[in-house]
Amino acid sequence: MGLYHLKLPKMGESVAEATVTKWLLDIGDKIQQDDPIVEIATDKVDTDVTSEVEGILVEKCFNENEVVKVGETLVIIQTEGAVEHEAEIEIPEEKTAEEPSIEIEVKEEEIPPLEETAKVLEQDLEKATTLSQVPISEGSRFYSPLVRNIAKKEGIPLEELEKIVGTGKDQRLTKRDLLNYLEKRTSAPISSTQVGGSIPIQNTNPHQTNDPIREMTRMEELIAEHMMSSLKTSAHVQSFIEVDVSRLWDWRAEVKEKFFARENEKLTFTPLFMSAIIKALRDYPALNSSVEGQKIIRKQAINLGMATALPDGNLIVPVIKNADHLNLVGLAKAVNDLATRARAGQLNPEEVKGGTYTFTNIGQFGSLMGTPIINQPQVGILAIGAIRKTPAVIETPKGDFIGIRRKMILSHSYDHRIINGATGGLFVKRVAEYLENWSETLPF
Repeated sequence: MGLYHLKLPKMGESVAEATVTKWLLDIGDKIQQDDPIVEIATDKVDTDVTSEVEGILVEKCFNENEVVKVGETLVIIQTEGAVEHEAEIEIPEEKTAEEPSIEIEVKEEEIPPLEETAKVLEQDLEKATTLSQVPISEGSRFYSPLVRNIAKKEGIPLEELEKIVGTGKDQRLTKRDLLNYLEKRTSAPISSTQVGGSIPIQNTNPHQTNDPIREMTRMEELIAEHMMSSLKTSAHVQSFIEVDVSRLWDWRAEVKEKFFARENEKLTFTPLFMSAIIKALRDYPALNSSVEGQKIIRKQAINLGMATALPDGNLIVPVIKNADHLNLVGLAKAVNDLATRARAGQLNPEEVKGGTYTFTNIGQFGSLMGTPIINQPQVGILAIGAIRKTPAVIETPKGDFIGIRRKMILSHSYDHRIINGATGGLFVKRVAEYLENWSETLPF
């Protein structure tokens, strides 16, 4: 018999942690290989972590809604045979005082019964938790990393933190204690009397309302961090251009029913826009790059990300790999498949990483134009505005006249650290030219 430490695997580029959202098994449950054990969420995707061995679950190392880092042990599984290896993942090399490592040496011939094993593991976990709690700075109390992070985000100084009553073991301050305190906290300074637990806080703000307050979800927090990091990293510049898509509109209206009858797929505008973007990226490959430190990496593959709105209001960016190798039919099928599974929360981690350029169709929500934020470490993103009927001057050999045309606005955000105004402007102009002079043919 042996103990197997199932750790959080790598979830994709730039993903260093995940939130435990739901445990699917309990302590003592039998586990088969590939059985799902726990549901986790990152800023990119929700997924299950499955078992790599058969055995019995003897310890959960994290509670629901807690954050686990890549390489940390999620569960401990008691197996029939000796453990030959653990999950083959990269574990962070550096360990700080906040993340001590507790190793339990277990000899195969000395494995006690399951009940006794679980009891020993519980004691060891309690010991590890105690060791992992370090002072937030200088002070008389100890705080877990989660409590310290919340206090830091909310701007709670040490002197205020030390006056909050804790309900945890040995009166330690728990996450629930701190969140309860924050709900009652006002702008008035804390008194010398300890607060927290069941002691009420007097509301001294006459302008305070009963507006509902909720915490950000883990996905919302990570998206916010990603967006702010992008604004701090890249020098955002925008170029805008108006496009006459009357020919494109008429072409789609003519072929969409035939397309559905032949391919059993809807032909939306999204793959049409993608086709033009791919062609323009071939003409201006500098936009298909990334920046890492002082290095510019010119990507050979065109992996096109498409921003997709989720039912809960969040956003996810599934990626079509090697999109330049697909014809219009292939693009349409890939778009429909990824969009459907994204909204159902069924994407795999591999399907939301590796993008080299991103576009977002804000027109589907009625927006005429926008200034999208670059999806790091890419250097450009294109926003497609709403298609609308507008009066326009039409030039002909017999003179100019006013006619009704279908037009939209393209908004191109690009990283001015490596993309100058000429390249950024010419790229979006080329996309417009491909859309205005649409000549795609389908084998109907």
